[in-house]
Amino acid sequence: MSDLHLRMAALSADVTSAVIERCRAEVPYYRELPRQALEGEVSRSVEAVHALLLRTLRDGGEVRPGDLTRLIEWSARRAEERVPLEAVTAAYLVGAQEWWHSLAAAAEPGELAEAGANLLTCLRTAMPAVVLAHQQAQEDLNSEDKRVRRALLTALLDGRPYEAPAEAARISVAGEHEVMAFAFDADPPTRLVQSSLDAHTGVPVLMDPVAGIALLPGRPDLPDLVATLARDVGEPLLAAGAPAAEPAAVPDAAAEARRVLDLVQRLGRPPGFYRLDDVLLEYQLARPGDALVRLAAKLDPLEEHPYLLETLRVFVDRGHNRRQTALALSIHRNTLDYRLQRVSALTGLDFAVPAEARLLQAALTVRDLG
Repeated sequence: MSDLHLRMAALSADVTSAVIERCRAEVPYYRELPRQALEGEVSRSVEAVHALLLRTLRDGGEVRPGDLTRLIEWSARRAEERVPLEAVTAAYLVGAQEWWHSLAAAAEPGELAEAGANLLTCLRTAMPAVVLAHQQAQEDLNSEDKRVRRALLTALLDGRPYEAPAEAARISVAGEHEVMAFAFDADPPTRLVQSSLDAHTGVPVLMDPVAGIALLPGRPDLPDLVATLARDVGEPLLAAGAPAAEPAAVPDAAAEARRVLDLVQRLGRPPGFYRLDDVLLEYQLARPGDALVRLAAKLDPLEEHPYLLETLRVFVDRGHNRRQTALALSIHRNTLDYRLQRVSALTGLDFAVPAEARLLQAALTVRDLG
């Protein structure tokens, strides 16, 4: 193979140029690189791989330990430079194709089969090592990225200086945000939740899956985002949000979102998205005080009549609609009227009086809040 090795060495520059042009034309990552980068670092990497192929051609397809070490080092470096693994593998395969085309042109009929076998042997040894090294480097980077993003989110939520972790995370947190507190019925994979949020917003979202808090840049359509997240994850969720006009406002917004989420959970509200404006009355009623105790006591006479308490709850939930309430309870309208009369008689509050009807509804809310 010594003659073929020399002939291929003479073609090295042409092969390198062909690989660079094809990568630029066919691989999206390389298409976005400036010409200077392609003709500099990328060309040098291609030349180094061709030098390795020349040695394997000369040595019968054997990849020396030193060459394999260099391949692993290059792959880890590419990962650290944020080159996607699919771009790296595509470049190797493009290089192998161009190498084969040159072999087919330069080899004598009796040389081509062995040269092709050498190429495949080299790829079989090199590619798994390249992929594994790249993946391991990416995992290390991802772990560090997650750590830095968590540190940034914690600093923002605590109201501490955030500039250093923001720079380390390469994330701009200037401007307004929405703070979203959320809770799933089950415990979906964190990666699935993160991917859905990132895809919806178009940027990496700062999220703490354990605390159930996410910081969303700008003013996204949170009801639509929550519906999309539930669909992507395959589980319903309750979520609450509050705006933060600037990073300094994030702690107060997070506290508000968490209080609203806790409130709708205690009230047994259906899955979906809520803001403070959606539960203003309930929010105020949840604040402790003597008046709250006296309000809750309005329903004490119904303690020994749980069916009357349930009738009141369904009646309030159905907006005081007698027909819908009777259907929901599977009782006759006359039975419903009798029960509502009993509620009024026991509590001394008449549904026909608007102020007293509101008092009954408020007392029920306070009772549900415990």
